[in-house]
Amino acid sequence: MTSKNQPSKRKDSLSIDEILAQVQPTPVIERGLSIERKTEIIAEKFHEIMETLGLDMKHESLSKTPKRIAKMYVNEVFSGLIKENFPRISTIPNDMDYDQMIAIENIKVLSVCEHHFQTIDGVATVAYIPNKKVIGLSKVNRVVEYFARRPQVQERLTKQIADCLQSVLETEHVAVHISAKHYCVIARGVEDANSSTSTSDLRGDFKRNDMTRREFLQHCRLAT
Repeated sequence: MTSKNQPSKRKDSLSIDEILAQVQPTPVIERGLSIERKTEIIAEKFHEIMETLGLDMKHESLSKTPKRIAKMYVNEVFSGLIKENFPRISTIPNDMDYDQMIAIENIKVLSVCEHHFQTIDGVATVAYIPNKKVIGLSKVNRVVEYFARRPQVQERLTKQIADCLQSVLETEHVAVHISAKHYCVIARGVEDANSSTSTSDLRGDFKRNDMTRREFLQHCRLAT
């Protein structure tokens, strides 16, 4: 039995390494640190940051904050940096020869801007036209979550989701749209709470066919 933290290979599926090799990479350097060691180092460094800010690290309310932050970063907020957390993606043969758009709307996107480590909060619409495979609907949500859970720029996140689904589903007809608010814009700098950012990656018929493109954009609730 394969544990949830181990890469899984199925006879008719690509391995995690094969899938990720076809995805726009996040700029990372593999340091070979265990989860425990990462947590220890981040807690130590964050303790220094808080002390530098002048906070009393002996205060009961603050003393455990560095460890909380470290565990949150490694196990939750940036869990998408750990390859073994890539979701198990189940596909089934397209025996019904379904050749129309499949769209999943309002997928929650919660990420972190890599420039200021502020929240990115939005929704994604993902669609594809099957070839030989269809995917379990919840797996699309998990793919979005996996790539969102790392320091990001929205353009790269959009492309990573599309790259992954195109690889897994073996179809060129994939579309991803994300609309999100960036707290690096809301909480600092220009402090604009009203603006949002939209990005799209349209491939195959979603890019070439006007009717398909228009239908997808309607799912995204955009003016066509």
